[in-house]
Amino acid sequence: MSEDELVKRLATRAGFAVDWVDQSGKEQTVSPETLRALLKAMDLPSGGQREAEESLAKLDEIDRQPAKLTTATVGQSFAVDAKPGAAKLVREDGEIFDLTLGDAGGGKALMRPILESGYHTLHAGDQEIALAIAPTRGRSIVDAAGGRRMWGLAAQVYSLTRRGDGGIGDMGGVAALAETLGRAGADALALSPVHAGFSADPHHFGPYSPSSRLFLNPLNADPEFLFGEDRVQEAARVSQVASARRQHESEPLIDWPEASRAKLASLRALFESFRSVELAEGSAGHLATDFGAFCTEGGALLEEHARFEALHEARFGKDLGQWDWRSWPEALRDPRGEAVAAFAAEHAGAVDFHLFLQWIADRSFAAAQAAAKSAGMAVGLISDLAVGMDAGGSHAWSRQNDVLVGLSVGSPPDLFNPNGQAWGLATFSPIALKTTGFAPYLATLRACMRNAGGVRIDHAMGLARLWMVPEGAKATEGAYLSFPLDDMLRLTALESEKNEAVVVGEDLGTVPEGFREKIGAAGIAGMRVLQFERDQQGRFFAPERYAHDALAMTTTHDLPTMAGWWSGADIDLRASIAGDQFGETQDNDRDDRAKDRPALWSALREAGVADGETPQPDAPDAVVDASVAFLAKTPSRLVLLPLEDALAQVEQPNLPGTLDEHPNWRRRLSAPAPELLAGPGPARRLAALNKRRAG
Repeated sequence: MSEDELVKRLATRAGFAVDWVDQSGKEQTVSPETLRALLKAMDLPSGGQREAEESLAKLDEIDRQPAKLTTATVGQSFAVDAKPGAAKLVREDGEIFDLTLGDAGGGKALMRPILESGYHTLHAGDQEIALAIAPTRGRSIVDAAGGRRMWGLAAQVYSLTRRGDGGIGDMGGVAALAETLGRAGADALALSPVHAGFSADPHHFGPYSPSSRLFLNPLNADPEFLFGEDRVQEAARVSQVASARRQHESEPLIDWPEASRAKLASLRALFESFRSVELAEGSAGHLATDFGAFCTEGGALLEEHARFEALHEARFGKDLGQWDWRSWPEALRDPRGEAVAAFAAEHAGAVDFHLFLQWIADRSFAAAQAAAKSAGMAVGLISDLAVGMDAGGSHAWSRQNDVLVGLSVGSPPDLFNPNGQAWGLATFSPIALKTTGFAPYLATLRACMRNAGGVRIDHAMGLARLWMVPEGAKATEGAYLSFPLDDMLRLTALESEKNEAVVVGEDLGTVPEGFREKIGAAGIAGMRVLQFERDQQGRFFAPERYAHDALAMTTTHDLPTMAGWWSGADIDLRASIAGDQFGETQDNDRDDRAKDRPALWSALREAGVADGETPQPDAPDAVVDASVAFLAKTPSRLVLLPLEDALAQVEQPNLPGTLDEHPNWRRRLSAPAPELLAGPGPARRLAALNKRRAG
């Protein structure tokens, strides 16, 4: 076998697709050079014959190890890494059952079907085998609906405004919006990601490139839920940022660096007050008790995140070249080493401050969900799980074996991005998922479901495969890496059931064959976006063509709003940006849009939600109204209307492929969302959606 053939064999064993089919149907083969770079990042070097053989032997050894966690489905027999014979099953509730394991062949035992979902333990000889028995599907939007059709809004948390938020939208704004929507008949409010960012670097504010998905962004916390308005205002006064906060609250665009500094300054003052009052020696008030319980529950993961934040502030604050933990002194790269422990002891106040930030973030998220449920929502808040995390962040530092540091998630070349994409995000190692019993994935799911009634999984195809690119390489120099889809779907269904949380999977773009059917069977709702729902001739599908178990939307945060699409503002925006990253020319885009407008209006008329001649591009309101009414007629059990479309706004939150050319993730609403939604146009659209509840 040649060296290149050996590399291909190793890559295949590691889960990489050496051969794949692009969006045009053309077969592609990944070069041996690219495979070597990918394998090196997985700690499977293949620089020569000997290295490749040693890496293959390493995979053989991993495969010989008993599974740390075996997943199965209720009512189905399954194989386990054990010998046939007598065994005991200890169910999650403590009940013990004697049983006999059959012979599954291949050195495995056959376990009879288990009828109760949960995390159980099987004792076979001297082995203790962890089992995760999933329901046939998780809690779906059909289950949550109770037989009726639901609706809700999707909002960018940072964009919400309220008096006292300091210029960055927070959970107080979320709670106010949720209460308004609940009274109007809504059942859900989907949120943009609120994962933990980098407190020491407010320039790094993109919600989809977090430091950790296990924790929350404290800039979205509302400490008034715990401390009251007066005490929070006093903290702003003591920290001398009260006027700056008020100024930021009046700005149409978030000044992330300055607004973050002011907000963190007031939070530091609040922390010092909390430490001197509630945490004083002998104090046993409810806030101190609750804080202690939160820290105990968070355990090592929470402590390590707080240590990272304190370390990042110390290293990056002194040297801009030490933003990434991989550039820190070697001793500080070990999260459980003596140097980090000594730093944490010396800087205990800084570490405690970040524990405090996570506490108020968690409790304010929980308060917002409680407000949503109290207002009558069946689901309440739907959190957003980003597809990955920054390799220079908290999770990658604290759990280095969990993450493929050195590889970036992206997408291969396609019709929209001929050069492919590399998003600069790290993700889990499939090998680590197996060897840790899926601990990283379970922790992430639980974090997202903790204070929410549902979770949206960004780029849900990542449950099956992800396009991975070596850091520094072109996006075309990547390959698909497969993940244990069946195991991850079972665990998702089980956590969905346990947390009573619905799951939505963003299944847009290049979708593997059969993927939508598979996630649907697991209870995960796919997404159907009006702008994409067309046949091969470009005709828009009728409402009845929408799946009942999928989520229906007019648009997403990465696409033009309906008003922006109809007016062509998105074309003007792309044309104003230098470069060829947007593919088609402005003239071609305008020609296509001139055909698409009457096609959409025709579909709206045929659905009985519009009449008359096609509106002019500069008159989008009627189209927005009709689009909302169109989705209200679909059988989809949940329609989510982006807040931007509820308000008929032209600007979209994010323009993919841009950095500073467009104010991505910075636009603030001109007034609190409840006030804006009370206007005649928004109120009319919400009323149209609410009619579907009786359908």
